[in-house]
Amino acid sequence: MKEIQELRDRIRRLGVVGAGGAGFPTYVKMDEKVDTLILNCAECEPLLKLHRQLLSRRAQEILETLAEIARIVQAKQVVIGIKREYTSTVRELERWKEAFPQIRIHLLDGVYPMGDEIVLIYEATGRVVRPGGLPIEEGVAVLNVETVFNIYRALKEQEPVVEKLVSVVAEVKHPSTVSVPLGTSIREAAEMAGGATLKDPVYLVGGPMMGTVKTAEDVVTKTTNAILVLPREHYLIRKKESNPSIELKRAASICCQCQACTDLCPRHMLGHPITPHLFMRAASNQDFQDNHPFVNTLFCSSCGVCELYACPQELSPRTLMGIYKGGLRKSGVRPPVAEAEPVRAIREYRKLPEERLMARLDLTRYDTEAPLVEETGYQVKEVRIPLSQHIGAPAKVIVRPEEQVEKGQMIAKPDEGLSVGIHASISGRVVSVTETYVTIRSVG
Repeated sequence: MKEIQELRDRIRRLGVVGAGGAGFPTYVKMDEKVDTLILNCAECEPLLKLHRQLLSRRAQEILETLAEIARIVQAKQVVIGIKREYTSTVRELERWKEAFPQIRIHLLDGVYPMGDEIVLIYEATGRVVRPGGLPIEEGVAVLNVETVFNIYRALKEQEPVVEKLVSVVAEVKHPSTVSVPLGTSIREAAEMAGGATLKDPVYLVGGPMMGTVKTAEDVVTKTTNAILVLPREHYLIRKKESNPSIELKRAASICCQCQACTDLCPRHMLGHPITPHLFMRAASNQDFQDNHPFVNTLFCSSCGVCELYACPQELSPRTLMGIYKGGLRKSGVRPPVAEAEPVRAIREYRKLPEERLMARLDLTRYDTEAPLVEETGYQVKEVRIPLSQHIGAPAKVIVRPEEQVEKGQMIAKPDEGLSVGIHASISGRVVSVTETYVTIRSVG
């Protein structure tokens, strides 16, 4: 128990959070209740390559760290969930099988959203996490590859999280995965891959399915996995920038209740009570007699299958459910206690092949090698570091304007509750401190 607490304290102080998704503070997952530890190498979104690249290049360090975490929390099994199509990375893992006999490789189908931890847990263990529940309730902790590498650096090198691997792809000169100082602008991150090849680029940050359109001056955080540089007229950009009120009117006009959105919903297939077609019917008709279709939006993972693949009318269930879900949370409504129905037998036939998804989204032409480049030679002169890059309370600032800081120095300490430390990603002078950001400018 003491060793677990020491591990938790260190990775909390050094700022380790889930390197993707919502940025759940990793120290919370270090728990004696964990009997199964899963390494997620499924690259949930199309075009992302950073996890398989990092695992291939740093296999020994990552496997050593997995084994150490498993020893500390006394996990009974360790599973690497990796898509079988990542052949070079799988071959590298096979080289280490004898050195780490306690670690099992589980090959996954190339379908979306295999990287969703609820889907991955079922695929790797056969366990179903209850609707609205956490993996720890099933004795499982899921960590992605970059998160485990950050734990390795925290344990072995005493290094905090100050950089993020980002796949910068699509309309850039040199599509690649680059290491970016936290707080770097999206435009500068794109410059590390040679810069945009368009005069008016649009930056889709986070992945084509669950990502959002950002401005050039928004910044890279601990959860930024990808930057897609796309033309403004691209289907995904038009879809992401659609007007929700118009989308609701379109739903009222043309939703035919075909149920395709529900039939292809990955969480619905696992027995969770999420039914997008019933939500669309109730929301578009302003029918509040039954509140279940609205409250059940809290079980939606926002994977986007319903909106960007399933709907034959190109309606926007995910976007509209997200608005209702946000309103419920703002009002303090929590997911109701619910049990999952049995996994639907037809699930195996309703998985979404990633290759087909990319073709539907007009992304196949951008599916290039995009190699991992750890040193680009690009020098970032200023960073604007958010104090909240994770679920929970923002970190508490401990530096002042005009103060000189060194790369890796803590600039904001963990606050009370769910919180982690934030550190300077470059050396320089603190030029401003606000409630949400610390800006540092290089003096070089």
